[in-house]
This record gives sequence, C-alpha cells and structure tokens, in this order.
Amino acid sequence: MNTKTDLIGEMVAEDFRTAAIFKKHGIDFCCRGGRTIEEACENKLLDAEKIYQELENLPAQTESNIDFKSWPLDLLAEYVEKKHHFYVEEKTPILLAFLDKLCKVHGERHPELYEISRLFNETAKELSAHLKKEELILFPFIKKMTNAKRKGAELETPAFGTVENPVHMMEHEHTVEGDRLEKISELTNNYTPPADACNTYRVAFAMLQDFENDLHTHIHIENNILFPKSIELEKEFK
Repeated sequence: MNTKTDLIGEMVAEDFRTAAIFKKHGIDFCCRGGRTIEEACENKLLDAEKIYQELENLPAQTESNIDFKSWPLDLLAEYVEKKHHFYVEEKTPILLAFLDKLCKVHGERHPELYEISRLFNETAKELSAHLKKEELILFPFIKKMTNAKRKGAELETPAFGTVENPVHMMEHEHTVEGDRLEKISELTNNYTPPADACNTYRVAFAMLQDFENDLHTHIHIENNILFPKSIELEKEFK
C-alpha cells in the first residue's frame, strides 16, 4: 500500500483498519473514495503527513506465538485490559455508527441488516458492563492474589467469597456473547458483503469479522489461561 499515491477507497479495500483513521479525520472513504489523501486533506485543511504517519503505524502483529501461560497473572490481566478491552471500547462505537448507516441506506434491500444491528447493539451494551465487572471486581482481586503470593502475605477473603464466583459469571457471559456473534456471522453469510455493497458495507462486515476474531482470542486467554490459573492460585492460600 502506497499511502501517498493510492486512492482512499483502494486503501480501505486493501486494509479495512484504515477506515477508522479516515473516519476519525472526517474523510469520506465510501462515496468519495476515489481521491488521494492529499486531495481529501486540501478540501478539509487537514495535515496529510499526520494521516500518513497514523496509517504507517498500524500494527502488524499476531498473538498466536505468545506464551501467555508463562506470564504472571497480574501482567496477563493487565494485558487483556489494555489490549482486548481497549479494542472493544475503541471499535464498538465505530461499528454501531456503520451499522446504523447501513440500515438507513441498505435496509430496504437487505432487511437482515436490522437484525444484525440489533444483535450488535445488544453485544455493545452487554460487553460494556462485562468489561467493567472484570476491571473493577475480578482483575483487581487477581492482581491482589498475585502480589500476596509474591510477598508471601496473607490474602483477605473477598466480598464475593471465592474467585470462582465471578469467574463462572464471566464464563457464562462469554458464552452468551459467543453465541450472539455466531448469529451475526450466520446473518452476514460469514461476513460476505453482497454484490451491491458500498465501501462502508464492506468495511462494516470486515470490522465485524475482526471484532469476532479479537473476542475469540480475548475469551481464550481468559477462559483457558487466566481464569483457571487464578482458581489454582487462590487454593494456595487455603
């Protein structure tokens, strides 16, 4: 991708993540995607160099080869919060706006968009509450356990009794969200945009797929590593 010569629409088609950057700067990548960044910035008096830099800074990283099992639990909880919780908080409003626009513009021809939007609105609401419960209740206790273990200190019994109680609640909520995103995947034909899809349509579906992929990794780290190790660590204090 050549950010200085490629057309905005072409860049978004190649890497949908660029859409969030253009949207942040108020640049239309859909109906007016046949322009370069320089041309778009001239009309809006924007700093093209700043946008070039943001595009170049898009990360090319994978979590598949990270050995999370070897990490201390406080670091792992911090990682999940800073990476995966931040991802949900950052992408959710963008997706909500895209889906709302798709319903208004394409809903008549593609009525399934209304159900997709309804389901994702539920996901947005439920995940917002879910993340706060982890950040304010479960993760602080995991960090407290890790610190107590490190210092050889006593551990006070939490108000929720045992770490297994919030863990089981979080696991149940993970299942609910996984099921809901599976329904969205089915309704979108595995995130395949229709032949008449505009750029916003294609970006929204690509973002939904990336959202699901990120949530799967997020849930895997918690359900299969962070949570069971936290339960085992708590048993060491009894």
